[in-house]
Amino acid sequence: MSTVAKATERIGSGWLSFAGLLILLLGVFNVVEGIFAIANDRYAAYATSTQGELYIFNLHTWGWLHVLLGAVLIAVGAGIWSGKEWARGAGIGLAGATALLQMLYLPVYPFWSLINIALCILVIYALVVPPRGSTAD
Repeated sequence: MSTVAKATERIGSGWLSFAGLLILLLGVFNVVEGIFAIANDRYAAYATSTQGELYIFNLHTWGWLHVLLGAVLIAVGAGIWSGKEWARGAGIGLAGATALLQMLYLPVYPFWSLINIALCILVIYALVVPPRGSTAD
């Protein structure tokens, strides 16, 4: 008998499990950061103008952006863990978008933003490295 693998058989990848976990954590971090920005008027007040605007939006809008992005990141992380093909591409795009959002948020909390950017880069790497057709272990 031959032990040739079937074409439909999927290979497990620890990198995808790792990326799924990191995306879930990034999602939770963004949701918490957004809730703080929405609920607390004095949160990051030193990085805002006298009108309470941070770059393009006011602080509440930034908070809602973080909450929305965090919720989508959590959904994509669950998709990666359940082996959905669309989740890898979505995870790469969302990790890039999160890194860009954190770059804009850099003047508010530089250390926290740099940690998030580094995690986003690690997520992108972990999603690109496994071969096509791999699933999370």
